[in-house]
Amino acid sequence: MGETERGEVAPRLKVTFWCANGHETSPTFAVDGEVEIPVTWDCPRCGLPAGTDQANPPSPVRHEPYKTHLAYVKERRTDEDGAALLEEALAALRARRGG
Repeated sequence: MGETERGEVAPRLKVTFWCANGHETSPTFAVDGEVEIPVTWDCPRCGLPAGTDQANPPSPVRHEPYKTHLAYVKERRTDEDGAALLEEALAALRARRGG
């Protein structure tokens, strides 16, 4: 099929992005007044963010390590608060059991 059977091809723009590992990717975007070219693009090889400046690619995103429920509780409460809450819970338990 030729272009006449399919209609006119939309104008396109090829933009090259580079990640911190030096990988290059060049997606093609339709050129119209409504679509903006993104500032960053995810590298398909390593998943890092890629930018249009080869000499200054975006820095990798830092992920926070997984925190347990206990770690979050320790951020909010001191050891003294924890001891007081434990004593209060134990007293309530003893009272329910009649001991």
